[in-house]
Amino acid sequence: MTPRRAPSDPGGTGRLEAVYVGTPQPMISSRGPVRSAIAKRRVSDPEVRVGTLNIDGDRQADLSVHGGPDKAVYAYPVEHYAAWVAAGFRLAIGGVGENLAVGGFSEQDVRIGDVWEWGDAVLEVSQPRSPCFKLAIHAGRRGAGRHLVATGACGWYLRVLRTGSAPTEGTIRRAATHHAEPTVAEAFVAPRPGADPEVRSRVLSSARLADQWRAAVPDHRTGR
Repeated sequence: MTPRRAPSDPGGTGRLEAVYVGTPQPMISSRGPVRSAIAKRRVSDPEVRVGTLNIDGDRQADLSVHGGPDKAVYAYPVEHYAAWVAAGFRLAIGGVGENLAVGGFSEQDVRIGDVWEWGDAVLEVSQPRSPCFKLAIHAGRRGAGRHLVATGACGWYLRVLRTGSAPTEGTIRRAATHHAEPTVAEAFVAPRPGADPEVRSRVLSSARLADQWRAAVPDHRTGR
């Protein structure tokens, strides 16, 4: 049996399998032509530059719902891909539009406000990822968004606290965690109908949660 981590343990290191970047490209959908940067390529250089808003070579199409300081970098656990394949989706690592394909971390143990050291760059977990209709187009099959929601395999966004150069594979270190903060899994379910009021309260009380995600969480304390 794997021992439980002590509350003081920041979480150690995880595997950085690969880094992906992309620019907006045209897609055909039932809503007509759209543009998306969800189709990303693996970075072959040994290092990449991490800026305040993007990794070099990465851009977003619709800045009203993607990008910005709280969504500068998107991390996704490689362990989720087995479930995607088992559910009939033809998705390989890098397939949901992530920038960082990571191993050893999950939504159940990563917390809002966790600080990650990646080369010279320092990142902070800011919010879960919410799927949009472009995921299904990219996956080539309806139901991709429903699968992500049902499984909680959402991944998480990070803001950049310090810019710098970072390796494109190897390790990534969780330097600090805040045990009073909600996990990514808790933050992900908080906006959904029937979510536990205590979980919602913890999510709404998070000082490190992105404002856009907080605005989607009903507040039973105010009746909103």
